[in-house]
Amino acid sequence: MSLRKRFNYLRRIYASYVAGGNSQLSFWHENPAVNANASPLMLGEYYMTFLEKADYGGPFDPRGIPLLDYRGVLGRQYNPIAIAQYALGNYNRHLRGGNSEHQRKFLAVADWLVESLERNSRGLQMWMHHFDWEYRDTLVAPWYSALAQGQGISVLARAYAETGDRKYRDAADAAFECFYHDVADGGVTFTDKSGDLWYEEYVVDPPTHILNGFMWASWGVYDHFLVTGRADVRDIFDRGVKTLLRNLHTFDTGFWSLYEHSGTMLPMIASNFYHRLHIVQLRIMALLTGEEQFRELADRWEGYRHKPWNSKRALAMKAVFKVCYY
Repeated sequence: MSLRKRFNYLRRIYASYVAGGNSQLSFWHENPAVNANASPLMLGEYYMTFLEKADYGGPFDPRGIPLLDYRGVLGRQYNPIAIAQYALGNYNRHLRGGNSEHQRKFLAVADWLVESLERNSRGLQMWMHHFDWEYRDTLVAPWYSALAQGQGISVLARAYAETGDRKYRDAADAAFECFYHDVADGGVTFTDKSGDLWYEEYVVDPPTHILNGFMWASWGVYDHFLVTGRADVRDIFDRGVKTLLRNLHTFDTGFWSLYEHSGTMLPMIASNFYHRLHIVQLRIMALLTGEEQFRELADRWEGYRHKPWNSKRALAMKAVFKVCYY
């Protein structure tokens, strides 16, 4: 990372984490929770509650689409992942007997998702992030993500179920096409030397297999199967499940979970928030698949949280990683 980019990164981090006030963290860091009302058999409430995200206080654009304030040089931006999660939280509230405003907010985002699909350089339709993002390699705008695709599809699947309007189904079909294509061909999947299929949150070379993004994206694949009933869609989901079952042990340090496979000398330990998120996601994977291995690992990682030294060790390792590689 150049000195200028590093300065901008540190400036943004300081403004978000130290200066306080409303920033993008106000949206992301809700308490992760399994939605007990969700069913693996039908498109109902989303698998996480996202109720705090439904109550996001803004900023918004004139249409009511949420913006995230990243502070620093980035300022306010549309983030397709956050926008989809906001919609899913409002959908949950709507199905719980909320007022019509929750349905209106949900469908406003669904319409935005239909209108905001853009073709990438390979002609695949994506929800783009139109701002650079500091990562191991800077993600240069416009960039796309399996996570954004999966969660956008989860919104559109429910919008189609709610209204019967074919435009939502057609947009979901278009957005799903990227799961058939490797990242080298403009898609969002990567097949490793063992034949395991990964959904990549960040498209970089070599891939980093971000764990939370993989699991969230997989739920979008699953929701698309619930809508379409197509065997090829189910196959993509099943291949992802097999990838997780074969590789989850590589994210287990023996005291905490990894955020990703960084390919660096020091591993990228998950923050306390992402470790809790991993546990919730694993419990939902168990619900969707019936695979006991997901539940067993969730219990193990929950046990790590209750040993105070583990969280302190993870925080220290996370800080050193950020200093060394960001």
